[in-house]
Amino acid sequence: MLAAPINPSDINMIQGNYGLLPKLPAVGGNEGVGQVVAVGSNVTGVKPGDWVIPANAGLGTWRTEAVFSEEALIGVPSDIPLQSAATLGVNPCTAYRMLMDFEQLRPGDFVIQNASNSGVGQAVIQIAAALGLRTINVVRDRPDIQKLTDRLKNLGADHVVTEEELRKHEMKNLYKDAPQPRLALNCVGGKSSIELLRHLAPGGTMVTYGGMAKQPITASVSMLIFKDLKLRGFWLSQWKKNHSSDQFKDLILTLCDLIHRGQLTAPACSEVPLQDYQHALEDCMKPFVSSKQILTM
Repeated sequence: MLAAPINPSDINMIQGNYGLLPKLPAVGGNEGVGQVVAVGSNVTGVKPGDWVIPANAGLGTWRTEAVFSEEALIGVPSDIPLQSAATLGVNPCTAYRMLMDFEQLRPGDFVIQNASNSGVGQAVIQIAAALGLRTINVVRDRPDIQKLTDRLKNLGADHVVTEEELRKHEMKNLYKDAPQPRLALNCVGGKSSIELLRHLAPGGTMVTYGGMAKQPITASVSMLIFKDLKLRGFWLSQWKKNHSSDQFKDLILTLCDLIHRGQLTAPACSEVPLQDYQHALEDCMKPFVSSKQILTM
């Protein structure tokens, strides 16, 4: 193993409240990148020196070495940045599929999302920009809000607003030269998701892929009847079950192409040696952390 991030889903898995739980004892970590050291005589898909990432969650990437079957791994180009390779298999895949699979969006259309500084949120901003889509990015207010706003705009964000600003009537002015968003991406739940629904165009879809507030989504009857809004969920592991391994490989190669073109970078990261994993776990649980912890081997 070369590097492996700590994602919220990794923490959920350790806590025992994720949709996929490994048999114990188990190694933590659902994604990362490794370099092939040696292969068996029947292996044809990878060779020593190749970079590989897990084909599915639950592989256990927080370790220095491992022996896996060829089917458990997917080869990736070794000329992409290490941080990009380590964070390729979960967040950017989730972002791309949500942008492509729920609404037929055209260049110039708006997408609205909360938790915009998360790993998925940063990927949504960049992939949307590459597709010609515009993003309204909602974040929690914080002491360094201007610094965060500048960073997200440098990634390609069109608008960055706080949860409080989203509730103001002036937000309607955003839609003077463009239609309201038909797609909302929700990683928070609770009040934040209600505000996203308020800004959706009639017939629009809100896709939920996380629940950081640990609060349910409440949609008013009028939103469902008179605005015909749709509430959907997305889980990458389920998407993989419904699609072939070749389709997932194609998705990975599409994202690698965006990386090669400079249109997709890794989220803001802090590299931590594996032996300091306790500090990394503590840091990733702190509020307002905009940097993903990556364990390096």
